[in-house]
Amino acid sequence: MLLNPKKYTLEHSDKHFQELVLKTIDFFESKGLQRVKDDDHQRIWYADFLEFIKNENVFATLLRPTEYGDKNSRWDTWRIAHYNEILAFYGLAYWYTWQVSILGLGPIWMTKNEHLKQMAGKQLQDGEVFAFGLSERDHGADIYSTEMSLSPQKDGTYRANGSKYYIGNGNVAKMVSTFGKMMDSGDYVVFVANYQHENYDCVKNVVSSQSYVAEYALNDYPITEEDILAKGRDAWDAVLNTVNIGKYNLGWASIGMSTHALYEAIDHASKRSLYNMYVTDFPHVKQLFVDAYLRLVAMKLFSLRAADYMRVANPDDRRYLLYNPVVKMKVTTQGEEVVDLLWDVIAAKGFEKDTFFEMAARDIRALPKLEGTVHVNVALIVKFMANYFFKSKTYPEVNTQSQAKHDDFLFRQGSARGLGKIRFHDYKAVYNSVDLPNVNLFRKQIRLLKLFLLLAKPNKTQTKDIDFLLALGELFTLVVYGQLIIENAKLYDIEDDLLDQIFDFMVRDFSKYALELYSKTSSTTRQMRLCSLMIKKPVVNKERFARVWENDVYALKDQYSMNA
Repeated sequence: MLLNPKKYTLEHSDKHFQELVLKTIDFFESKGLQRVKDDDHQRIWYADFLEFIKNENVFATLLRPTEYGDKNSRWDTWRIAHYNEILAFYGLAYWYTWQVSILGLGPIWMTKNEHLKQMAGKQLQDGEVFAFGLSERDHGADIYSTEMSLSPQKDGTYRANGSKYYIGNGNVAKMVSTFGKMMDSGDYVVFVANYQHENYDCVKNVVSSQSYVAEYALNDYPITEEDILAKGRDAWDAVLNTVNIGKYNLGWASIGMSTHALYEAIDHASKRSLYNMYVTDFPHVKQLFVDAYLRLVAMKLFSLRAADYMRVANPDDRRYLLYNPVVKMKVTTQGEEVVDLLWDVIAAKGFEKDTFFEMAARDIRALPKLEGTVHVNVALIVKFMANYFFKSKTYPEVNTQSQAKHDDFLFRQGSARGLGKIRFHDYKAVYNSVDLPNVNLFRKQIRLLKLFLLLAKPNKTQTKDIDFLLALGELFTLVVYGQLIIENAKLYDIEDDLLDQIFDFMVRDFSKYALELYSKTSSTTRQMRLCSLMIKKPVVNKERFARVWENDVYALKDQYSMNA
């Protein structure tokens, strides 16, 4: 399941994409770990990487609808997911310029301004990157309060005034998709600005990083109707739907970094001798590595499955609007967990400046905090809980969606409203399709959670208590997480040993969050009783654990090391 760049094989028949991936791997392996780390420490702008994507038409191939590119161009979530993983495997900065280009392109491809679409297609061909001007310094993700404004002029044009904050690529993007309000009507608007214009002030890089995360200000910046992507409700929907697409990529960045960190950690630990034993001979180290590996496999299984639901989405099937925020909040926080587990093994080695791990341990923290915090996404996820548990719907079976096609629905999602109308297929049928000890135990925990919602549901005060809802949301998220892991375990022929050991940590995590909910100051006696029943110990099987350790985890040693 894990990426190994030196043994890369594609999971479908897109030969052109295979070539792009291999060229990308060769770019980084030829550059070598030492130069990657030197550039990171010296905060050197990644001009060499941008030159590479220009010369190889990487973004032009992967981020353009076919009608604005060539025969190989399409917005293919399958390809995008894998490319996310590869870029982050070598460093978050390289992934970041790609990610914010995706966000900047979202409103362009979603709206009806043909002139700007043609311009974006041409700029992608020329190797340009893009930016998404949404956040503001004083308001952060509170886009309701945006102060960027367009003021109508007598000649039918506008003047843009205001500033945006935390905007990747804001120093070099010739098309910065900028969100604001009309000064006269208060309607939302999305328009395009160019960093080269004299009324565009790139104030500073707000972070100490290779990446340029800009604060920029527009000072009486002239805007015509030709520069406007959308107004009113269409502008609002374009922005939110762009985030719905973009947040998915953060999970893959976490997967890429965690995978590289795992290779480094197992190589180091398997060769280091302490007290006449190799580090990997200690029982607690085996447990840490097995947990880290299985959490990483689970992250990838879930994220791949979420892509399948994005690719089959249509106006009557928007299940991806639950799965994407789960990728955003759960997969990224699991990435932190993986790195922390590995760090407990390699200890001081994780600080050494010549390792990839040092960079991953720092950057893995960013991903849960971008494109909406974990708290924001859990609050969104909770909105789906009632329909998920109590109002299932029958859908056609969804197989692995690895086919070469343009995912056009993502750019015609329509209104961002109506989340309460989204229905899901029956989670019980998925869980009942597996008969493994820890899956069966997890199923009991789910039943108790559902009983909690029936007999001890949050009261009016608790429904307004974000702290209480976050703990409840974590429990619900685990149910969704486990469901898609089981679905994909079948599609990828994951062995029973692996799947049951995955649910070993799932049972433990469920118990942890049940205890957290039990301990909330507002929890009632009945709620506490049900939470206490949810706390379970996984079914231990020493032989199963030993097989996973030997066949899957310890077998990773000496399998990958980045060129020096």
